[in-house]
Amino acid sequence: MEHLLSMEDLSNDEIFSLVKKASQFKSGEVNVPQYKDKFVANLFFENSTRTKCSFEVAEQKLGLNLVNFETSTSSVQKGESLYDTCKTLESIGVNLLVIRHSQNAYYEELNNLNIPIANGGDGSGQHPTQSLLDLMTIYEEYGKFEGLNVLICGDIKNSRVARSNFHSLKALGANVMFASPEEWVDDTIEASYVNIDDVINQVDIVMLLRVQHERHGITGKANFEAENYHQQYGLTRERYDKLKEEAIVMHPAPVNRGVEIESELVEAPKSRIFKQMENGMYLRMAVIDELLQ
Repeated sequence: MEHLLSMEDLSNDEIFSLVKKASQFKSGEVNVPQYKDKFVANLFFENSTRTKCSFEVAEQKLGLNLVNFETSTSSVQKGESLYDTCKTLESIGVNLLVIRHSQNAYYEELNNLNIPIANGGDGSGQHPTQSLLDLMTIYEEYGKFEGLNVLICGDIKNSRVARSNFHSLKALGANVMFASPEEWVDDTIEASYVNIDDVINQVDIVMLLRVQHERHGITGKANFEAENYHQQYGLTRERYDKLKEEAIVMHPAPVNRGVEIESELVEAPKSRIFKQMENGMYLRMAVIDELLQ
């Protein structure tokens, strides 16, 4: 694997291989390789807690040397392009770049780099490591993807998680449905849109998405009615109680409690939200190991 940029670039076999490797790291079945002579730089041009910290812990567990990079104190503030920043890091000996950027498909401008890139999220485009950790979490639960009914609720249009998971889950044989306010429907994805209450008792996985105010424009948050959204598209206690006994609840986080999901349900028995975070570190270890081989 030369880079990890989009879920659409991965075959089903490659997905299963990464999930298996991550599971082996998690269980201790295999020794964790050490890359003490390798350097990695994490370039996060958007705010992040889970993805950034998860990559950092994964990198340190693999023995990598972390090159400190902060956009606020870098030459980006002087107008340096993303390509020149990345080419500079390659030139001084960095072996791997992890990049999150607000521009969709930013990596298309980096074709002349000679070191691997792990996409930590590009605008509203793709978030492959989030999708892979979600797949790992689902596979731990069910041991399969074929025939599972997955409901993804919320801000579809602005969600790289929705896009990545739709493509990967469909390719693996799951049935994926969306529920969303009309203004956040994404016509570029050929998916079925449903009413939550029509299917909530039939789904195996309900995945809530964060309302992405930062992508809705200046007035987006001011015009947003949280309680109204919660009642129409969120996971309320009433909907939670209608879920099948074996169903699970997921969310890529950060969670807007009381908006996408009732606060007390974040750590309810069916919730796997913090399990997703735990799995993310092991999955990112697997991705890094694959890219550096």
